[in-house]
Amino acid sequence: MKTVLITGSAGFLGSHLCDKMLSCGFKVIGIDNLCSGNERNISHLNADKNFTFIKEDVISFDTGEKIDYILNFACPASPVAYQRDPLFTSDTCYLGARNMLEMAKRNNAVILQASTSEVYGDPDVSPQNENYCGNVNPHGIRSCYDEGKRIAESLMFDYARLFGVKIKVARIFNTYGPRMDKNDGRVVSNFIVQALQNKPITVYGRGEQTRSFCYVDDLVDGITKLLLSKDDIIGPINIGTDFEFSISWLANTVTELIKTSSEIEYKSLPSDDPQKRRPDLTLAKQTLGYMPKVSVLDGLAKTIEYFRQIV
Repeated sequence: MKTVLITGSAGFLGSHLCDKMLSCGFKVIGIDNLCSGNERNISHLNADKNFTFIKEDVISFDTGEKIDYILNFACPASPVAYQRDPLFTSDTCYLGARNMLEMAKRNNAVILQASTSEVYGDPDVSPQNENYCGNVNPHGIRSCYDEGKRIAESLMFDYARLFGVKIKVARIFNTYGPRMDKNDGRVVSNFIVQALQNKPITVYGRGEQTRSFCYVDDLVDGITKLLLSKDDIIGPINIGTDFEFSISWLANTVTELIKTSSEIEYKSLPSDDPQKRRPDLTLAKQTLGYMPKVSVLDGLAKTIEYFRQIV
């Protein structure tokens, strides 16, 4: 039985990846310092003999066990979380990635880096393909995350060139679904929680900015396909959905689905908030056979049901 190490395993995406890897027949070691993750996301796995959770930081973690695959998902991913301690966010991106790369080198393991659509910044082109180098503000309030993920990508390719480490780089676009933190400040969770509580739904700017939100099951499917792909498929590869809509459309759709009395409240747009975000999925479709399947209405319905249980 092969072993997968998942960093950030108690987080939104990491916990779903634990489920997926176990279902694929792997032994899973999950580590998380719980700075933004929550053990309740993986509590259902406590009785699984093939799952081990260790409260540890990706920057310093080491193990004597043989590791075959590493999924490096350790990093706060919401603006609220990663701006809370920007120096820690930068350290996690750089030092954490380097520590995992050293582990991959020692074990001859495949390592998949969770990069992000944020490496494209506020893009001048849409949709964004993997050859686009981005429009990132290197000294804005979001740059600890944006630039942190960019340097993590750079490390991956340097280790591949210098040491032959087997790498995979996934550029993850906006994802939503069960196990999102209700206080993480991301737009889908914000809208749903506000609507369930009949509070004003906060839209920043005029709501004309667009996003392409991917349901978590589709995202996990893409990550799994990339992890288990041939060694010469290294990326970066966009993973997400290319169905694009405005933030205003999302706010109105959430209010209709929940039947709330909430009204939309407009506020000033945050600094460096991208106006467009839509992946070009050509490479993922051609190399991985990746195709997102869950419609936004079905995905929102499942996410709303989850939040009804915790709000």
